Amino acid sequence: MRTRIKICGLTRADDIAAAANAGADALGFVFYAASPRYVTPAQAAQLIALVPPMITTVGLFVNATPQEVAEVVRIAPVAILQFHGDETVEQCIAAAELANRPFLRAVRVRADTKAADLLEYESQYRIASSGKGGKFAGLLLDAFVEGYGGGGKVFDWSLIPEELAPRVVLSGGLSVQNATDAVLRVRPWAVDISSGVELQKGIKDAAAIHAFIAAVQTADQAINAG
Repeated sequence: MRTRIKICGLTRADDIAAAANAGADALGFVFYAASPRYVTPAQAAQLIALVPPMITTVGLFVNATPQEVAEVVRIAPVAILQFHGDETVEQCIAAAELANRPFLRAVRVRADTKAADLLEYESQYRIASSGKGGKFAGLLLDAFVEGYGGGGKVFDWSLIPEELAPRVVLSGGLSVQNATDAVLRVRPWAVDISSGVELQKGIKDAAAIHAFIAAVQTADQAINAG
């Protein structure tokens, strides 16, 4: 087992280098203008050009139209889309088809969310996407907060069904301090962090990125050791 690691909200060349050198599997760019981590498509294109081979680039969108998504991807060719707003199943699929990219759907988990709700949500996306190019890649689970984008809050991980966990990206309030426990308890396919490895909003901390990845690897080693 190896948990994949995504560092999101990158805005600087130094942070691209830090995340890549630390061993990140994916790097995220925020195309939501209200976010302090927002980058323009042109800025993202410059950063993407610095990403080494074999590292996946991800574009985060909030309530963008399919045409807007496709135009961003034309300029900044991210490999995967991530929808964080109020997009419907149909809107997500339409944007993914127009941009010709797979997509992750963020789910903001509330206190009253049930395991069955998450399984049903995933099923809806898989069924709807199956006949339209199969662009749905999976769910990203985040904590519910007012507004959009990451809120740096942890949700109750016990709400995640055991059978769903190996297919999800776990997000929401992850940090160097809780990363090992999160992976040991949930065993997700991947983890996603942004504010937990920042010096300030939009400015990453290279030491924290290294420490976070090491904490995830510690959990993986423990799991693999049995």
